[in-house]
Amino acid sequence: MPDTAPASSPDATGHRARLRQRLLIGGGEALLDHELIEYLLALAIPRRDTKPLAKALLAEFGGIGGLLTADADALMRFPGMGETSAAAIRIAQAAALRLVHAPVADRPVLSNWQALLDYLRADMAHHPIERVRVLHLNSRNMLIRDELMHEGSVDQAAIYVREVIRRAIELGSAAIILVHNHPSGDPTPSRADIDITRAIADAGSKLGIVLHDHLVIGTQGHVSLRAQGLI
Repeated sequence: MPDTAPASSPDATGHRARLRQRLLIGGGEALLDHELIEYLLALAIPRRDTKPLAKALLAEFGGIGGLLTADADALMRFPGMGETSAAAIRIAQAAALRLVHAPVADRPVLSNWQALLDYLRADMAHHPIERVRVLHLNSRNMLIRDELMHEGSVDQAAIYVREVIRRAIELGSAAIILVHNHPSGDPTPSRADIDITRAIADAGSKLGIVLHDHLVIGTQGHVSLRAQGLI
């Protein structure tokens, strides 16, 4: 039953207090994944033993990465979840993304490449559908816009050369970086990925817009098409 349950027993209350002390003294590393989610849910559902729900959610969504990036509707459909508990999961993800996004926004992207990869993997690696994003940069390679261009199915999202270049012109972008995820987990670029990358690079070069890279993100890592010599 969503977000409601009988009052916690004294044993459950004591267990929750012990989790809190471990967290405050030892930080996040002092708790297992299910304990982190258990305590987070306990803040949203204070009168319920949330350990079974935490373990079930992690199993359903494939671990903590998949859970934190899960769609709100999918979370609320899960037995025992409701709007309040789903919002608790989503706010944890939002806070984590703010943390890893800050270095990307504050410094030139090309000189802060690892921070960019950390942010993109946190945001995209566990998404169950394919998403295409375009990062727009100014002449100093500072991020001026991070846009979601398309969402697709579990294995395909469309990228259109004309749309990418038109938007870059509208924003006055000096350079762009393409990014998309592979829900399969394997970041190996497809033939279509390579072809569209080269088409966008060619179209952009005629208008003075540089395509720095095309990054493919998956749970198994990432691939840079430029590093692979494919641009």
